[in-house]
Amino acid sequence: MNKVLIANRGEIAVRILRACRELGIETVAVYSEADRQALHVRYADEAYLLGPAPSRESYLRADKIIDIARKSGAKAIHPGYGFLAERADFAQACLDNGLIFIGPKPSAIAAMGDKAVARATVTKAGVKVVPGTEGEGSLSNESLLAIADKIGFPLLIKATAGGGGKGMREVRNVEEMPRLIDSARREAEASFGDGNVYLEKLVEGARHIEFQILADQHGNVIHLGERECSLQRRHQKLLEEAPSSFVGEDADFREKMGNIAVKAAHAVDYVNAGTIEFLVDKDKNFYFLEMNTRLQVEHPITEMVTGIDIVKEQIRIARGRHLSYTQEDVHQNGAAIECRINAEDPYNSFLPSTGIISHSILPTGPGIRVDTGVYPGFEITSYYDPLISKLVAWGETRGQAILRMRRALEEYRIVGVRTNIPFHQRMMDSHRFMGGQYDTRFVEERFSMEDGDDSKVTNPEIAAVIATLMTHQQLEHSAQIVRRGERDTSNWKWVGRWERMHR
Repeated sequence: MNKVLIANRGEIAVRILRACRELGIETVAVYSEADRQALHVRYADEAYLLGPAPSRESYLRADKIIDIARKSGAKAIHPGYGFLAERADFAQACLDNGLIFIGPKPSAIAAMGDKAVARATVTKAGVKVVPGTEGEGSLSNESLLAIADKIGFPLLIKATAGGGGKGMREVRNVEEMPRLIDSARREAEASFGDGNVYLEKLVEGARHIEFQILADQHGNVIHLGERECSLQRRHQKLLEEAPSSFVGEDADFREKMGNIAVKAAHAVDYVNAGTIEFLVDKDKNFYFLEMNTRLQVEHPITEMVTGIDIVKEQIRIARGRHLSYTQEDVHQNGAAIECRINAEDPYNSFLPSTGIISHSILPTGPGIRVDTGVYPGFEITSYYDPLISKLVAWGETRGQAILRMRRALEEYRIVGVRTNIPFHQRMMDSHRFMGGQYDTRFVEERFSMEDGDDSKVTNPEIAAVIATLMTHQQLEHSAQIVRRGERDTSNWKWVGRWERMHR
């Protein structure tokens, strides 16, 4: 494997390019017309145009990507995450064309990449799953409506392909369900090329905890510990940390979940990197949620606490080599937090922000890592995910990691688009976050951007007084206008001239 094509864009494409460069492997980038000046295009040894900006005409064109791989002489394709990363037909097409797919086998993607099939597969292996649509295959809207009452509300409509909260809708009653099913199908079709969905019971007050696994072609499977991913908005992760503050020092509980994760991977003869996701209730009962048959966005925090380069291990596994580590070699050292820096306005319902980044200062210093695919002059468009970068802080303790993240967020400067950096700053100051007292509903139901914590004003009179005081303060600030003096120069220069004239 002397040349690899990266079938992706943005920060993950840059991350893979760097791993390949360290291994002495030549790289091939692909790009859409909107990404002609992208960082991953500049970093690669070769770059080829895929097509117009929309992903369905560029990054989702498997035929074009394979054709470019063959023409460029690339021997392998790394899909990153998103786009074609969890498409079994793409993985099979790579193999059919004599290309190495740096990821799971097509059969494993089909079994675990399809969330409904994954549930059926791990259930047969004795792993407990969240109650929901049982069985495999595509279900019609009528079938889903008929099953909903048996599962019970509230529930989730989820896309069987892909992840990242796309194609997911929360349903509280049967009346709104037909509209939400259609909406979820449309989004799933646009994001993954597959509009199939399934139903799952909504476990309220739960924690979202996932385990990173690595598996080679020789039957060896290990886990690299857990990541806490409960801080979400509309089922989209915003901040992750490793290890989980909820699991804490309970080594037995961690090992129990880790063993189940490894068991689920063995159930489908899994190979390469993957993630087993669990929902955990307050009593530490945990349920298999889904498996992501790809590299995760939040993989850097696991790399920071374990010292294991997951992308390099992916390439090593694809070359047919044994894992570099055994389970006994894996140890979690310290704590790491990842903030997803997105081009969106946290003060305006997190609406996406587009424009050209005119200025950017990246934070540095002890324990800080920034994975990004943008630079000053780069344009953030509406065609793709708004992720600008992943800011990671490591510390010997969770407390130190939080302090370093606060400092890094203060140093980070991005001019040209609005970002969610203020949201993360507020989160770092939240008493509930510092105490690890949060769940998957925390951001949407108990976190306030106004005061940075879970407190909410319930007295209307107090709210009215506060609003009046804030309005008065803003008017006072806006009234402080410094007008130009009557003289044509500053007072200091005027005094200097007067003194010289009267000597």
